[in-house]
Amino acid sequence: MSPKVKQQLRIGGRVVPLSNPDKELFPDDGITKAELVDYYRAVSHVMLPHLKGRPLIMERHPDGYGGKSFIQKDVPGYFPDWIHRREVPKEGGSVTMALCDDAATLAYLADQACITPHPWLSRADHLNCPDRLVFDLDPPAEDFEIVRWAAGALGDLLTDLGLRPAVMTTGSRGLHLLVLLDRRTDFDTARAFARSAAELLATRHSDKLTTEPRKAKRRGRLYLDVQRNAYAQSSVAPYAVRARPHAPVATPVTWDELDDPALGPQSWTLRTLPDRLAEHGDAWKGLSRCRRSLTRAERRLAGLTADECA
Repeated sequence: MSPKVKQQLRIGGRVVPLSNPDKELFPDDGITKAELVDYYRAVSHVMLPHLKGRPLIMERHPDGYGGKSFIQKDVPGYFPDWIHRREVPKEGGSVTMALCDDAATLAYLADQACITPHPWLSRADHLNCPDRLVFDLDPPAEDFEIVRWAAGALGDLLTDLGLRPAVMTTGSRGLHLLVLLDRRTDFDTARAFARSAAELLATRHSDKLTTEPRKAKRRGRLYLDVQRNAYAQSSVAPYAVRARPHAPVATPVTWDELDDPALGPQSWTLRTLPDRLAEHGDAWKGLSRCRRSLTRAERRLAGLTADECA
């Protein structure tokens, strides 16, 4: 055993090394690498459905969340053979990426100081067709009330279009709205739909919302960001820890919880999220039944847009 490996974990028939378990990744709270591994083991049953079969981008912080970090897309040569891989095309070649298909892989990534995993919006067996559509609600300041309001307004619009959106805190500043798709449309089509929906809502509420990507032109309005909906882009995984003070967690919530004025983007942390799951369960349980086609929603959106432009 390497001198840096203090112990080994047996997870699902795999042996996962735990190196430097006492290394503090969140020193303000004394949160160690071992605690990060334990957290991801504890939430693996609700997190893995959002990771399995997807190329994964690793946000690694070997010196803790406040130290030097890097984004890694390729699988290092020293990763164990049992971690699933997929070679994906990129401009000028290809890259071999990890797939987080089991609890052992999730724990191994945590041991590699991957604080936050970012899965693709498409699966490895159908890379060009997303099964997820993401709207990122980016507030202009720290006021979260506008974020809650915008999520409700966008959720109502998407529901009127025949979709079944879900909502989660990002563990950062805003909220994400997620729509599950049937993988029958490509990224260009999905992104065009997301952009049109965001533009319609921004037109309805031009004093509060914008689709302007340049901060200087937002004029204090909340940004409806749909830029993630493209090939090779990713989104923070549900239940992922964020590299911020106190280890906040991206947390799925119910629409009823959105009405709670106490809700914030960092309402749960690595240390409090397991208790939430134990008490309330997974807010996105049964989400797979909400998968929809964009075809009818596109027609409805086109009709609404035409009516409001008339």
